[in-house]
Amino acid sequence: MSSFKGFCYGIATSVTFGLIPLFTLPLMAKGMAFDSILFYRFLFATVALGIMMKVKKETFSIDRRDIPRFLLLGLFYTASAMFLFWGYSFMGSGMATTLHFTYPVFVTLLMLVLFRERASWITWIAIVMAVFGVAQLSLKGSELTVSTEGIIIVLLSAVGYASYITAVNKSRVRDMSSRKLAFYVFIVSTVLFAIKAATNEGIQPIPDALSAVNLVLLAVVPTVISNITLVLAIRHIGGTVTSVLGAMEPLTAVVIGVCIFNEAFTMQEATGILLIIIAVTIIILNDTLKKALAQVLKHFRPHHS
Repeated sequence: MSSFKGFCYGIATSVTFGLIPLFTLPLMAKGMAFDSILFYRFLFATVALGIMMKVKKETFSIDRRDIPRFLLLGLFYTASAMFLFWGYSFMGSGMATTLHFTYPVFVTLLMLVLFRERASWITWIAIVMAVFGVAQLSLKGSELTVSTEGIIIVLLSAVGYASYITAVNKSRVRDMSSRKLAFYVFIVSTVLFAIKAATNEGIQPIPDALSAVNLVLLAVVPTVISNITLVLAIRHIGGTVTSVLGAMEPLTAVVIGVCIFNEAFTMQEATGILLIIIAVTIIILNDTLKKALAQVLKHFRPHHS
């Protein structure tokens, strides 16, 4: 039951995170710079979490020993968001999404190098299938030709997100209330983006009421909800499996594109969706598959008299 909850939380994380373009593109069309968008995103997310904690009568108190951990987690989360948005100026969002989705590989490598935690061969197959699936969804011919600088920048966003997942998974804050953890991480992100915006053009005013609504939705749906469910998923099924379930993120983006922005749906995208669904199914049925394969191999092993 705990694993089933974890899978549900993991899928909810990637689906809500995949809604970012729905709220961000209208803001960029209004001329808002990504520094200002990200500042408002994390500011409103912090306020929303604070209200939720107050309503739930949760305490805001923390152990002083956890402050460095919050600073580190906030730095990882901020770096991931910043490098991904920066990457959009070098390449199309499809290519950026593909490169960012390499984070399950980085999570698996970090767990192996830092904690000697090996992923099963089934998990590696699922990772490869998911990456190929995302590539089918995201890559559009001409976007394959991008600068080395752009590739490095977006890969840094993947490393930042993988570091955040790994740090949550392997630190004592993992068992903290998911709302409280996200609240303090977002405080750090808000301050860092305020400083970054101040060193550039400053924080832009919100253009109009519709932009304010989009910023609030950006703060609540793909930020507050996705981060809470991310922590809950990591708690139930671990960082590696949670990261692979992130393949649902670009799938969500494609569905939004087709249903809301009237984008074409091609055979290439259908192939990508199929690969992602298979990859996610493999991860969910990991233990069942291993047991079934063990039984099959048992029948083929030679019996010694």
